[in-house]
Amino acid sequence: MQKVFYLLLFAFVRLHALLPMRILYMISDILYPVIYYVAGYRRKVVRQNLQRCFPEKSEKERLIIEKRFYRHFSDYIVESIKQASISKEEVLSRAEFTNLELIEQWSEKGRSGILMLGHYGNWEWFSSINFRFENLQFGQVYRPLKNKVMDKLFLQIRSVYGAINIEKNKTMRELLRLKSENKQVIIAFLSDQTPSTNNLIYWTHFLNQDSSILVGAERIAKKADFDVFYLDIQKKGRGKYVGEFKLIAENPKTTAEFEITEKYARLMEETILRDPAYWLWSHRRWKHSRN
Repeated sequence: MQKVFYLLLFAFVRLHALLPMRILYMISDILYPVIYYVAGYRRKVVRQNLQRCFPEKSEKERLIIEKRFYRHFSDYIVESIKQASISKEEVLSRAEFTNLELIEQWSEKGRSGILMLGHYGNWEWFSSINFRFENLQFGQVYRPLKNKVMDKLFLQIRSVYGAINIEKNKTMRELLRLKSENKQVIIAFLSDQTPSTNNLIYWTHFLNQDSSILVGAERIAKKADFDVFYLDIQKKGRGKYVGEFKLIAENPKTTAEFEITEKYARLMEETILRDPAYWLWSHRRWKHSRN
């Protein structure tokens, strides 16, 4: 039964993915009032998050951010659908990587790297594509979805451009295997998710409140000796994004404990504060408090 459901769902996504972007954005314009006004999808969570992060803003200012977020979220949905058929060339024209000189010079050393980013803009376009360096294998770490059908669908979409998809619990093993095979890789980590109760290890002041930050990327970078970069994403227009590479740490084994994680937190915060509407505010980010 699950196989049949998956095939039907994939066919539905694939058919809609063949539509031009202008038509998909028309669908997004219809989705927005349905998601925001009719369904009220996680509106309480979004409102609470914005209130906690921006107490200095007026209710009217937060409401503007809230509505802009839902408009962007509707665009993100149709852009993710389009990923099932969009060409690599079109993605690279819509999700432009900048500061490639940094990666070009670094790649000549033959080392591998970790790319830290967050749920900002259209992170899917940036985290699942092999960009302009043929010698580099791109990939991403993912947390399996509880719904097996949806999990399979997202993996299929994320693999369209040849990216490696590594299950979270197998990350260290897979990176060491790739290293032993002398493969040069850059693996993306979405590190702004809420840590589980057992992983509340590092706390910092983030977006106006005490926040626990995932330390997995730092620990893996040190064990595997992978250099660390950050991707600073900006939304320039509808379906137009720019991601700038920034160096967090070369030779991570020489860094102090939590230095990489703290640098990531500051860079991620800077990205969000530049234009808050494009972060995933519907995520229950602050479920835990420091004891």
